[in-house]
Amino acid sequence: MALKCQFHTYALGLALGAAVGLIAAAPVAQAQDKPVTLRLGHWLPPSHPLHPAFGEWGASLEKATNGTVKTQIFPSQQLGAAKDHYDMARDGIADITYVNPGYTPGRFPVIAGSEIPFLFSNGKSGSAAIDAWYRKYAEKEMADVKVCITFVHDPGTFHSKAKIAKPDDLKGLKIRPGNASVARLVTLAGGTNVQVTAPEARDALERGLADAISFPWGSVFIFGFEKAVKYHMDAPLYISNFVLAVNKGTYGKLSANQKKAFDAHCTPEWSEKVNTGWAEAESSGKAKMLALPGHEGVKPSDSDIAAWRKLSDEMTKAWYDDVKKVGVNGEQALNELKAELKKRNAAF
Repeated sequence: MALKCQFHTYALGLALGAAVGLIAAAPVAQAQDKPVTLRLGHWLPPSHPLHPAFGEWGASLEKATNGTVKTQIFPSQQLGAAKDHYDMARDGIADITYVNPGYTPGRFPVIAGSEIPFLFSNGKSGSAAIDAWYRKYAEKEMADVKVCITFVHDPGTFHSKAKIAKPDDLKGLKIRPGNASVARLVTLAGGTNVQVTAPEARDALERGLADAISFPWGSVFIFGFEKAVKYHMDAPLYISNFVLAVNKGTYGKLSANQKKAFDAHCTPEWSEKVNTGWAEAESSGKAKMLALPGHEGVKPSDSDIAAWRKLSDEMTKAWYDDVKKVGVNGEQALNELKAELKKRNAAF
């Protein structure tokens, strides 16, 4: 009986010792996850739908890391000019930045392929598609940073003073293009490009320096362009692509647990989630715009779309040559993108 009691006492002691050991080990594991605050810089105004979306992304990351990884958001170019945001992430001026690769034409030729006209039907599932597609190429093309997510705005179109339905309608017009791909399309159609920033574009329209702009529907209201144009081509002409870029040194200093949580926030699903509010705001802008007195949607005919696609094919061939120089098979890459778009119901 005494021996049995001694055994129970010994076993109880082992169990208590193990429990104490686990409790003691817990703070050690927590201590490895050092608190960090990541500076997320972007160039949009706080009123833009992406601003709160970045906040929601950061809040989810904070929760997933038990509060050890926080984000502090700096909007409106507070940390640097819009065109410098890739280099800001590379150089550690910010830990995470919102990059428009189109602001530095020619620097990132592979991702530029997504801007070939008439590929995307929407920016919501289209964002998940481009994110899934670009991961294969991002590590090489944007090797200076860690690419977290890639996304696109809802398709934009021409907003103009005169009707635009087919390429011939651009002849002799001065267009403020949304990106380099639209600029190339304008040139092929016989138009002239006017290179001004989005905030400067309304003044250019009102002063007659530009006859039209290419822009997503909802954002036209942000910059007040609806006061300077009245015709709107009713077709998903183009998208621009964007990246959340992360400083490699910052990412490297995270613990294994923090990296795991961070990576779980860098997925096609998060690309779509971050962009949903913006995509819906842009899409809803179409009905709002066409309901304004004096404004008119211009629907291209099937033959008009065929004419646009013919010009687009010329751009595609030029893009094949561009990416061949960096060792990428353009035809294969474009087919991969089209497959992702079709898979996610985002192809035009």
